[in-house]
Amino acid sequence: MPLHVTAIKAFQDNYIWCLHNGKHCYVVDPGDAEPVIDYCQANQLVLSGILVTHHHWDHTNGIAELVNTYGEIAIYGPHNPDIASVNKRLGAGDSVNLEELALNFKILEVPGHTLDHIAYFGDGMLFCGDTLFSAGCGRLFEGTPAQMHQSLNQLAALPEDTEVYCTHEYTLANINFALAVEPMNKALIQYHQWAKQQRAAGLATLPSSIANEGALNPFLRCQSDDIREALAQHWQTVFDSNESAFAALRRWKDQF
Repeated sequence: MPLHVTAIKAFQDNYIWCLHNGKHCYVVDPGDAEPVIDYCQANQLVLSGILVTHHHWDHTNGIAELVNTYGEIAIYGPHNPDIASVNKRLGAGDSVNLEELALNFKILEVPGHTLDHIAYFGDGMLFCGDTLFSAGCGRLFEGTPAQMHQSLNQLAALPEDTEVYCTHEYTLANINFALAVEPMNKALIQYHQWAKQQRAAGLATLPSSIANEGALNPFLRCQSDDIREALAQHWQTVFDSNESAFAALRRWKDQF
């Protein structure tokens, strides 16, 4: 049976990604149970398991009710005891085999947004939670700029055709900042027009791709001369490494 990946909307701008084959499904970061239950009932799907990227409430608060509804299902997540519901703990190099969907994911540790953050990569797909966004990246709530920069480099090195499934519809806001940094980036300008059309039609801007993000996401482009020049003008100082440029860029975005 063919695999489908659907965005279940939650809260104001969250996407709970649902991977299903028309019978069995897994969901990623269910911060709210109700829309998941509604979607499963409407499409006659059996929830077989949950994939968790990190501990924030808007990614985990629906788990208890889903377990209550569907019974003892597999709950994959990081080695963080604060996510008590996780029954299959994962770290770098581990793999997850979702037998019902014939899918296998490799686990990447991507600290920065939080220290426990992991991502799921496989079959041409990346479920990266709040680490990499389209045209942006997550805020540093727990990690350091150096950790986040290293995590993003790890994701940027994945195959260019990898589909990027992040967990928030932040694309237009991220593009506004990216344009302030790199106003002459043609790929970014074109993407802005497309993203506005998508949102005006009520459609998601996700998934993106690693190739797309490499062309227009400033947080993956800290080596760019144009971005280095924009940072120097904004902060009135020169940043001589990609890591220091990333830290300055993230600080600029936090104040934007």
